[in-house]
Amino acid sequence: MTDTKPRLEHANLVVTDIDPTLKFLTAAFPGWGVRGEGRDEWHGMPRRWVHVGDDDHYITLNDFGRGEQRDLKGPQPGLAHIGFAVPSVDDVAERLEAAGYVSHNRGVDHPFRRNIYFIDGEGLEFEFVEYLSDKPEEKNLYV
Repeated sequence: MTDTKPRLEHANLVVTDIDPTLKFLTAAFPGWGVRGEGRDEWHGMPRRWVHVGDDDHYITLNDFGRGEQRDLKGPQPGLAHIGFAVPSVDDVAERLEAAGYVSHNRGVDHPFRRNIYFIDGEGLEFEFVEYLSDKPEEKNLYV
């Protein structure tokens, strides 16, 4: 193992239906695919699970969710969104729009980064960030 810093390996999401989020993520990231999948029980509830990603990072999707996702405009606790750093916000937006998704927020103007937000078919929000600088003091500038 050569990593010297902690890194996020995966996020585990509970959804009512895996396929809408799977379709969204593979449209955003054509290099991602299903790494593994199966069926089992989680605390007595049957579930299907899928790991979608690449060799180093992935999202786990579990289909035993009941009810609706958190209201993104409300104060309820829970997942607000997942952010991905990408080489080109425009490329991701083009792929997602071609797959039928519509951006609902282009983010604020910033001198050193661009971002865009999309909501998948399950009601989950994803942010895509393109950094225009490699300098931490510029990338992490809060204006």
